[in-house]
Amino acid sequence: MEGLSWAHIVAVNNQMNASSDQSGSLLREVARMYTRAQRVVADCCRTTSTQCHLLTELARSGPLPLSELGTRVLLEKSWVSRAVDAMVERGLVTKEPNPLDARSWLVTLTDEGVRTVDDLNQQLDSHATQLLGSLNARERTAVENSLLLLMKALREDTAANCCLPPPERKEAK
Repeated sequence: MEGLSWAHIVAVNNQMNASSDQSGSLLREVARMYTRAQRVVADCCRTTSTQCHLLTELARSGPLPLSELGTRVLLEKSWVSRAVDAMVERGLVTKEPNPLDARSWLVTLTDEGVRTVDDLNQQLDSHATQLLGSLNARERTAVENSLLLLMKALREDTAANCCLPPPERKEAK
């Protein structure tokens, strides 16, 4: 490393650490603000934040045992149970004995639950379109590409996937 002074190396290292700290801070702030905005949009669909998480997880995964549903959204069983009971009363889900395990309940979206998730997704998609609409085409493409890269990194991150079952393997023919 001829020609580089220790002061220069320390300065570059500090810049790299500051950039890393800034990225983490920026990502947390974007996630916080976007989550808060989504909660406002979700309220328009008459669901709580917890119900929104549960409904969207059921829409992605299909029927789930109550305990697995809670594990997937990282919520205590009591929170999930209360939210599911409220959604049963509203006709959004059914909660029936699990045919594969008599000790557990199976939670399934009803037709009304599917409509609610569709409405919720439409509201959230409209909100995203409105947010991204303030960007020009080049900026929008850059944001979308960055989000795809972030999603790829999250899918490979053990912390982001700690509570999900392993992906189903396709049988080779």
